[in-house]
Amino acid sequence: MSDWATYEDRGGAAVLRFERRLAHPPEAVFRAITDPDELRHWFPARVDTELRAGAPVRFSFGDEAAEAPDGEVLEVDPPRVFAFTWGGDVLRWEVVPEPGGCRLVFVHTIAERRSGVARNGAGWDVCLAQLGARLDGRAEPELPWFPRFEGYADRFGLGEGELDGGTLRFVRDAVAAREVVWAHLTEGAVPAVGAPAPRRFGPAPPGEVTAVQPERLLACATADGSVRWELEQGMPGALVTVTVALDDPDAAPAALAAWQVHLELLIAAVHGEERCWPADRVAELERRYAGAVRAAARP
Repeated sequence: MSDWATYEDRGGAAVLRFERRLAHPPEAVFRAITDPDELRHWFPARVDTELRAGAPVRFSFGDEAAEAPDGEVLEVDPPRVFAFTWGGDVLRWEVVPEPGGCRLVFVHTIAERRSGVARNGAGWDVCLAQLGARLDGRAEPELPWFPRFEGYADRFGLGEGELDGGTLRFVRDAVAAREVVWAHLTEGAVPAVGAPAPRRFGPAPPGEVTAVQPERLLACATADGSVRWELEQGMPGALVTVTVALDDPDAAPAALAAWQVHLELLIAAVHGEERCWPADRVAELERRYAGAVRAAARP
């Protein structure tokens, strides 16, 4: 059984499915996923509720300034099923008895946006590792979050760009505050219309800034078109949208590859990892994009 979640789009929502085999009876696992005193050891928020369908669910974080949406219990069938909403999302836990323990099946239906899939996948992997350690009586495991985040983005193609004619579009969940992403993008400078754009503004040396709204929008001309960065504050971080208009649509495969890698490097830098330009990965992505463009052009 892989410890990576599976993912599918279902009715406009993103659905993540996790499975874990646990060497514990269903009753013990069910208590770990429903008792607030147990949940606090591994769940990402404090949970206050009653085990009855229709009961309100109150989520809170240690930082009182951080707001969390409320929810509602949808299903309770001890020691088998527990399901509830968290804002617009649905979290459903099912405990399946098996010899020597049980299998925990967790499905997170994400109504927010597809771009949150990698963040949630990585986050739940960390939480489920902590749950397993809690049940086993082991010390909390060290499961780095960022490599899992990158892994999910790559596995599910979440970092790939879309091509519409000569326009490229990327949408990435940076999982960092908008002001942090802006500071990395602008390298601490204050961009002004008519001034040279910051170096991190693109994979090739950018031209002059054509529009700027601090921490929200930055646009500039490039040697082969124009580019526009937009930062939208979400939870728990910024949603980054990059739109690139190309003068030569035939250059799309190379541009898609370069921009995908550029965004990957920017997000890694935001999370404390400065990396060199990976020429081999760019070449691999360019071949992949070129194949996709050829396939789309076939009658």
